[in-house]
Amino acid sequence: MSTVRETISNQSPNRRVRPGLQRKLAAYLSLTKPRVVELLLVVTVPTMILAERGMPSLWLILATFIGGAASAGSAGAFNCYFDRDIDRFMNRTKNRPLVTGELTDREALVFAWSLGVASIVWLAVFTNLLAAAMSLAAILFYVVVYTLILKRRTAQNIVWGGIAGCMPVLIGWAAVTNSISWTPFILFMVIFLWTPPHYWPLSMKYRDDYATVGVPMLSVVRGTATVGLQVILYSYAMVACSLLLIPVAPMGPIYAVVALASGSYFIYETHRMYSRAIRGLDSKPMRVFHGSISYLTVLFIAVLIDPLVFG
Repeated sequence: MSTVRETISNQSPNRRVRPGLQRKLAAYLSLTKPRVVELLLVVTVPTMILAERGMPSLWLILATFIGGAASAGSAGAFNCYFDRDIDRFMNRTKNRPLVTGELTDREALVFAWSLGVASIVWLAVFTNLLAAAMSLAAILFYVVVYTLILKRRTAQNIVWGGIAGCMPVLIGWAAVTNSISWTPFILFMVIFLWTPPHYWPLSMKYRDDYATVGVPMLSVVRGTATVGLQVILYSYAMVACSLLLIPVAPMGPIYAVVALASGSYFIYETHRMYSRAIRGLDSKPMRVFHGSISYLTVLFIAVLIDPLVFG
């Protein structure tokens, strides 16, 4: 492990380029990890509608999404800055702007700080202090606890680091109600339990990358079958947790049917991956990775529709 890190630290950065304005702006956007921000929208808006038991004001939805997106973007930019030493060695991250030289380290760090501070101030002014505090906690957890402490030290990095990704439901609920209750906490736990089945299959695909840079993802330190079994266990817990929302929220038949059907199908896909792994076949982990995104999207669409139909 130390040899790998010494090699990384001794590597000279990729040559610097001088991109035009359009490429510069695209590089800044890339730092924010836009696909993560897309998932933010998927879970935040339905949570706000559930909190209101109807449609909140469009301005509140927009203000919460802008602040939340900026907060997530800041966390992503900090992550790119602190991981720039290993990103150049991984196929999945070798085209990030700090590796290609489209942005300097200083530019990325200033951008991350500016976006983070602006997001907290925005939420405090246009939503409420509780939502702003939740957003600050999400940034700190993702940057300090996950990126700086857990990621390179433990195979449980994704499990606990995933807490930051659960915060948008709390932020959305707080923006509407200025409080936290059991309902958003259940949604928080659904995303918490969803994160390992979502990310571990991706880490299986890029296992060699993580091994090269010394990041102890579960797929690196344990066999494919073990990872597959863990994915199954977390998936059962996730689906069971999603069903708790029915009596607690309470939710109507639309959510109940969607949660049960989509959860059952996702569990089927995890069993399929595990079955192939224990037989020594290509486990096709990306089917589960993409399936996890579809599952979460469909589930939260049901969270959105159900209160609008049944109130």
